[in-house]
Amino acid sequence: MSELTHFNASGEAHMVDVGAKDVTLRVAVTEGRITMLPSTLEHILKGDHKKGDVLGIARVAGIMAAKKTADLIPLCHPLALTHVEIDLTPLPDENAIYCHATVETRGQTGVEMEALTATQIALLTIYDMCKAVDRGMEMGGVRLLEKKGGKSGHWKRED
Repeated sequence: MSELTHFNASGEAHMVDVGAKDVTLRVAVTEGRITMLPSTLEHILKGDHKKGDVLGIARVAGIMAAKKTADLIPLCHPLALTHVEIDLTPLPDENAIYCHATVETRGQTGVEMEALTATQIALLTIYDMCKAVDRGMEMGGVRLLEKKGGKSGHWKRED
């Protein structure tokens, strides 16, 4: 990873040519969290939020976002995803919801951007659904945990 691949020799942005790459199973795993007031988390957990099932809707939003990543990130390749899983885990001791996303495809380029987008949008959806009662929510810690497949092989975060 010694050079930026989205720039050509003239320094112009371009979409990377992946045509000669092997089709392999590609997997990316990401995480992030949203912190909130204890009362906001309580509403989410009790399921009495006016807008409905906050976590269910956020999960679907994350899946939809993974599928639309190429429409949002200019130089991403459109990918046929084979699996998207969004786990949203309440962390009552931290007044937070933890998001863990796994995205898979069989293709010529990785799915890191799709997994990161899924995580961000799932968290943003929680914010959107709860902002009427808690505008001070914070999203953070969004990062790649692991990626598999392709020429660069397997990478896993050490911390």
